[in-house]
Amino acid sequence: VVSTQTTLLGKPCPPLSRNPPLLLRLHRPGASRKKPPKSTAGDKGSPLNPAGPKAGAKHNTIIVSPRQRGNPILKFVRNVPWEFGEVVPDYVLGQSTGALFLSLRYHNLNPNYIHERLRNLGKTYQLQVLLLQVDVKDPHQAVKELAKICILADCTLILAWSPEEAGRYLETYKAYEQKPADLLKEKVEQDYLSRVTDCLTSVKSVNKTDTLSLLSTFGSLANIVQASKEDLSLCPGVGPQKAKRLFDTLHEPFLKVPK
Repeated sequence: VVSTQTTLLGKPCPPLSRNPPLLLRLHRPGASRKKPPKSTAGDKGSPLNPAGPKAGAKHNTIIVSPRQRGNPILKFVRNVPWEFGEVVPDYVLGQSTGALFLSLRYHNLNPNYIHERLRNLGKTYQLQVLLLQVDVKDPHQAVKELAKICILADCTLILAWSPEEAGRYLETYKAYEQKPADLLKEKVEQDYLSRVTDCLTSVKSVNKTDTLSLLSTFGSLANIVQASKEDLSLCPGVGPQKAKRLFDTLHEPFLKVPK
């Protein structure tokens, strides 16, 4: 029992209240107050961190804007993790990559929507993508207009014909975020035979066997270029039709002269 005559610093104290909330306000000198919890990576977009992740911040998941909640394409983003967060684009795909999603049907009903979204996005991300889902029967004119808009806004236009395809694009952008660009390119051996084969097989119907036959007959690519249609057709396995197509391709000018 606490006496009602207890003194503090030599002066009598008033009787202590029996009301518990008043007792909670008493603190010992030097006692530390409990600090509010700090926001963590999992709190992106929470009231403690309303701004969400910024461009340039590392994150191992796709950050999805809450405005995309209910979008069917999220059902097909299965191979990379994703989470909701307060971000300006619809999807943050990497440290310097942001994407907007647009349904072509919605664009036909609200043509000013994409202008406002691109204006708000500004130049925040080094790579800015407009993921367009083509869900109308006649998309050509609208796609042409959006292509012009993307060129002016320095934005990459990606077309998808289904929610599943759109989801795969999001996964691919995130999966290849830290990969070098040459990983996406076809690897061609640097020896002479491989490079000539890669060159000649780009002509329709010319295969690797034809390339070996041509090199065996003429000895080099320079001799193949200088050969006539008749000489090419005499090469085993080539024939007149394939020889004509190869000859026309090798002698077609790089720049077409206007008629």
